[in-house]
Amino acid sequence: MLNRVRSAVAHLVSSGGAPPPSPKSPDLPNATAAPPAAAPEAPKSPPARPRSGSGAPAKTTEARASFSRPTFLQLSPGGLRRADDHAGRAVQSPPDTGRRLPWSTGYAEVINAGKSLHNEDQACCEVVYVEGRRSVSGVDREPSRGQGLCFYYWGLFDGHAGGGAAEMASRLLHRHIQEQLKDLVEILQDPSPPPLCLPSTPGTPGALDPSQLVGPQPCWSSQKEVTHESLVIGAIENAFQLMDEQMARERRGHQVEGGCCALVVVYLLGKVYVANAGDSRAIIVRNGEVIPMSREFTPETERQRLQLLGFLKPELLGSEFTHLEFPRRIQPKELGQRMLYRDQNMTGWAYKKIELEDLRFPLVCGEGKKARVMATIGVTRGLGDHNLKVCSSTLPIKPFLSCFPEVRVYDLTQYEHCPDDVLVLGTDGLWDVTNDCEVATTVDRVLSAYEPNDPSRYTALAQALVLGARGTPRDRGWRLPNNKLGSGDDISVFVIPLGGPGNYS
Repeated sequence: MLNRVRSAVAHLVSSGGAPPPSPKSPDLPNATAAPPAAAPEAPKSPPARPRSGSGAPAKTTEARASFSRPTFLQLSPGGLRRADDHAGRAVQSPPDTGRRLPWSTGYAEVINAGKSLHNEDQACCEVVYVEGRRSVSGVDREPSRGQGLCFYYWGLFDGHAGGGAAEMASRLLHRHIQEQLKDLVEILQDPSPPPLCLPSTPGTPGALDPSQLVGPQPCWSSQKEVTHESLVIGAIENAFQLMDEQMARERRGHQVEGGCCALVVVYLLGKVYVANAGDSRAIIVRNGEVIPMSREFTPETERQRLQLLGFLKPELLGSEFTHLEFPRRIQPKELGQRMLYRDQNMTGWAYKKIELEDLRFPLVCGEGKKARVMATIGVTRGLGDHNLKVCSSTLPIKPFLSCFPEVRVYDLTQYEHCPDDVLVLGTDGLWDVTNDCEVATTVDRVLSAYEPNDPSRYTALAQALVLGARGTPRDRGWRLPNNKLGSGDDISVFVIPLGGPGNYS
């Protein structure tokens, strides 16, 4: 009884989220303005002290390393303990200090209902300046801040099997993107088509004498058109791969346990790039219309890619799995019968004679949120998971998991946006219990209650989305108004306004 009273009190405290931010706020940043001075990267919120009797001393370091919250939340030790309370599940948002996130972005998060020891989600919001590495001509130049580029960055990282991978990605992925863009600074600011090759600097190991190069062959009479947009997409894709490789190198010394889904937004030169690897999602709500900006990558949505890999490299399946899919697990007594199946080439179903090898466990099994790869993991793209193996086996699962994101592009200059047009990013804790239309309804309801120039409206919207997915505590767990189960997962939400004060050109 006492625990229920404490939970109810904690809910009353948390139901309002963070206090409404002050209405005073600078206009949204102009991307063509002089780039801001690069600020040193701040540390994460300090870890909370371990509770008495909460675990063996040998695990204290690991617990502390995995328990940190985004720096911009500015949590005190007491606030960090409240954010780590599974019973109260208080919603956390940046404090009302007058200093807002870029573009007056709204953010809110809440811990899970006991699914894991700590909140394994992480978030990052940064303004990043990119200084060119060299001129296109190949001649080194003196650094000049006036010739660089500035991009805005938002990232949500949903960790699993520990928070180390999500925490590391939240600190470093935007730095990898910055590094990949250094070669493109001049190219992206030049309206002419990108050069096919960047000349190597004289004296560089491996550089060839141009006289030794073979001229174009007749079959290469034409060349593909490469856009500036595709260069940015390639830079983001490479950055994800480099981040994953760094996790592989440092997973032991830096306690990079588990893996994470990654949903990243980059605003550069008038365009929004949404990169997704995992089951987090992003949508634009524009004039009440929903525009999907990502899709989930799960064993179901990527079944054919997984099956093709298992077909081409059967050694990855060992003697335990089959790349074929059946409607259910086959019984030994069904050998010789004909059963429905599908392989890597099929979207429909057909019948085949059951053979001995078909008794193996299917590579992809289950459906919906219960779908799994090798009966182990429910997402097929993300970062980390380099140590993940099949239960009671030495078979690694990483070969089936891709670190490459799908990148979608939205051109902000093609539409005149109003202050109610927003880009909503959410981890799967939001989307498990909330659909696109319900999010759009909440956007309209919350934003209409605020003045269009009130920057606190976006934080209020993020809080409303998190509270709506979390539900309220009852005798049988956290429940939504329709009495269905609320989300028991970690929930993190960014609300990025696409219009309002300022401009993006």
